Amino acid sequence: MFKYDDIINDLETQIAGESCREGDKLPSIRALASRYDCSKSTVIRALEDLKEKHLIYASPKSGYYVMKRSVQRQEEGAHWIDFTVSAPDPDIFPYLDFQHCINKAIDMYRNDLFIYGTPQGLPSLIREMQRQLASYQVFADSRQIFITSGVQQALSVLAQIPFPNGRQRVLIEQPGYHLLVDYLKVYGIEAEGLHRTADGIDLGELERIFKTGEIKWFYTVPRFHNPLGTSLDRSQKKAIALLAAKYDVYIVEDDYMADLEQDAKEDPIYAYDRSGHVIYLKSYSKIIFPGLRVGVAVLPDVLRESFLQFKRLMDIDSSMLSQAALELYLKSGMFERHRKKLRSCYGKRSALLHECIVKNRDVAADKPFIYQTPGQLGVHTFLKLHDGVNAGSIIKRLEKKHVRTETANACYLPYFERDHILRLTVSSVKEPDIRKGIEQVIREIK
Repeated sequence: MFKYDDIINDLETQIAGESCREGDKLPSIRALASRYDCSKSTVIRALEDLKEKHLIYASPKSGYYVMKRSVQRQEEGAHWIDFTVSAPDPDIFPYLDFQHCINKAIDMYRNDLFIYGTPQGLPSLIREMQRQLASYQVFADSRQIFITSGVQQALSVLAQIPFPNGRQRVLIEQPGYHLLVDYLKVYGIEAEGLHRTADGIDLGELERIFKTGEIKWFYTVPRFHNPLGTSLDRSQKKAIALLAAKYDVYIVEDDYMADLEQDAKEDPIYAYDRSGHVIYLKSYSKIIFPGLRVGVAVLPDVLRESFLQFKRLMDIDSSMLSQAALELYLKSGMFERHRKKLRSCYGKRSALLHECIVKNRDVAADKPFIYQTPGQLGVHTFLKLHDGVNAGSIIKRLEKKHVRTETANACYLPYFERDHILRLTVSSVKEPDIRKGIEQVIREIK
């Protein structure tokens, strides 16, 4: 099964890449069997799968050839290198697999689609999600699991409902999730910021803020932070869980990029929680596609009824069709194969991004920015500019060269002191463009 997955993922990536053109002949079955160290029957099965997806076609007594890709996007005008898009790369997503799940879901759940569901979520998806969460070291009772319309809805509900500690103020990392920053600002919810750097957070400062007795919950992205790209180490995650219990502050852990984790020993904060103070959030928007709008929240028992009541008033239930399709996608093993492919692809892009930054930075004797290589490589990173460097001017000059970048200003609360940084994301940037784009960015900074 693993060899089959490797063949499918590798060939799909090659076909989607720039080096593979329509009409190119694939290696022979014997050559592929030798390359992947597997039987010819495994190779044939993989090729037939690609043929059913209309990615290749067979020519009798000749072999297999790349087919014209109807889903490929047509570029209009100049070619842009965009380091601002954090959505997943549409060229990596297996459209036909998910389309099959949607069609199957309509057929299987045809009666359920014509009635309102439950605010907690589709029961069969919750059971499947329980198994899925266990692979992230999040072990929860099905009563604690809520399916939401993305993580944004979960955050909205958590900001509104009363908490057992009776507090109102929210603490958020700075820089942090820009939509949560906007939500807190628009709805007038009291918020405080905690500075986060490439090294993580100052635990002493965190404890000082917790001691005030005003914080309702603390929002953190423990791994592959956007825009910093860095992850908290194990000792920091354990310490956060202990401080939460000590000062009766809840932790809202947004683990939206958990699927990119390469180290099986790296667990979320939830795994270290012994007092029921950690709320675990997981989104599938960044790992599958944003239009799915399905997220999951794992709540302590004391918050269950309040969350259920507020969510029911907000949307009755999340999209039944999306929930049903995701359930089938998870159960079938398609998600695991996609996750493995995405982890490999993003891993290569992340490594190349950091390699290019270091290489181009070290060319100049005077370092025009500060860059700290993270312990874990992610698709997000940042360049800390010196005070004399005008970020706005750099962004405008790069746009003239068809390269998009941005600052992290939107990720800060209005009155929090902002770091002078340029954020870079390569989730939707192809590898050849990463080299070219980073060279342009660093040249303009210099």
